[in-house]
Amino acid sequence: MSFKKIAAETYFPNPPAAEEEKPPVVVRQYDEASDKAAVEELERRCEVGQPGKPSLVTDLMGDPIARVRNFVSHIMLVAEYGDVREIVGVIRGCIKTVTSGKRSSSTQLPVYVKFAYILGLRVSSTHRRLGIATKLVRELEGWCKQNGAEYAYMATECSNKPSLNLFTQKCHYLKFRNPTVLVQPVHLHSKPLASDIMIVQVPPQQVELVYRRVFSSSEFFPKDIDRLLSNKLNLGTFVALPKKSVSKWNPKAGEFPPSFAILSIWDTKEVFRLQVKGVSSLTHAACLGTRVLDAMVPWLKIPSIPNVFKNFGFYFMYGLYMEGKDGPRLMKNLCKFVHNTARNDPDCRVVVAEVGQTDPVREAIPHWKKFSWDEDIWCIKKLGQVNQNHYDWHKSSPVIFVDPRDL
Repeated sequence: MSFKKIAAETYFPNPPAAEEEKPPVVVRQYDEASDKAAVEELERRCEVGQPGKPSLVTDLMGDPIARVRNFVSHIMLVAEYGDVREIVGVIRGCIKTVTSGKRSSSTQLPVYVKFAYILGLRVSSTHRRLGIATKLVRELEGWCKQNGAEYAYMATECSNKPSLNLFTQKCHYLKFRNPTVLVQPVHLHSKPLASDIMIVQVPPQQVELVYRRVFSSSEFFPKDIDRLLSNKLNLGTFVALPKKSVSKWNPKAGEFPPSFAILSIWDTKEVFRLQVKGVSSLTHAACLGTRVLDAMVPWLKIPSIPNVFKNFGFYFMYGLYMEGKDGPRLMKNLCKFVHNTARNDPDCRVVVAEVGQTDPVREAIPHWKKFSWDEDIWCIKKLGQVNQNHYDWHKSSPVIFVDPRDL
């Protein structure tokens, strides 16, 4: 069984039906007062999964628009079908200003671009072959262009062929990046930390200065990082450094020792929960057995598998960065610290990070290979350009800043 991420776009469109008179499809903006119950029911019916196979399903926490509400510029559209105006489709989008991975040739400052992110596309299983998914995407792109977005991008799994076909063939997106998702189960026992390492929480104002420096050449670093760091879902930013180097650390002045590691923690539980479904009774029993043994003999440090078969949340590590010869060891201990913090949260079952395939920090993040994957595909489109042969990113930056608000 693998811990799989739900693709942001889940629908499974089929080829268009033969020409015939069809009821009208109207796309409009979501109205929380009148649409909430219908959208929640649509989301429930569109759970991903194949009979007899394990799947991971999302349970939005009572607010269908919560996944984009943390952005200043955001929207949610619904598609109504027929004379009864039944809601049969939904899509979400937001606009943010992020780094492009380039620096200005004259000032050497980061080059920022206005980007739209498309997520949460759903179409009712009984209303396919009507072009509803395409209409939702195009309506959302129109809103994005009107609000100044230069590019749009989306994320899905490489195995989600219908999603990729819709965006790459019908909507002219290009496959862009292939990040790696690393997952560490939260065990009943704590992980030991090195005695010669100090871990310190850093105030948001100081973190902002550090992040703007170290991620200035990365892709997708948000210009409103201050807003992200002050969000209630952000549990804090922590730095690991050798105790012998503490005297060289002056965060107010932006001075760090030769070796250090830093990351921030995001709590997903107030936005959505996850649940693994479709596994056998034998798998349930085997996973339970690891937890029982871990509780009975904690000194053995048995790598128990948490109960992911019931509704759970996770901590997301972002802003992961390390410097110096001792950087990898510091990062490993920092990730262990996050794991130990998650143990105190009964609803947190796993710790997750998403990084670029060639990001040096990737090898320093503890994870289970069977729970992790590199099957995510990010697709990009330059808005207003129908048939594009290229985009402005000619070289891939090794570092992708994954914004937790995009989850």
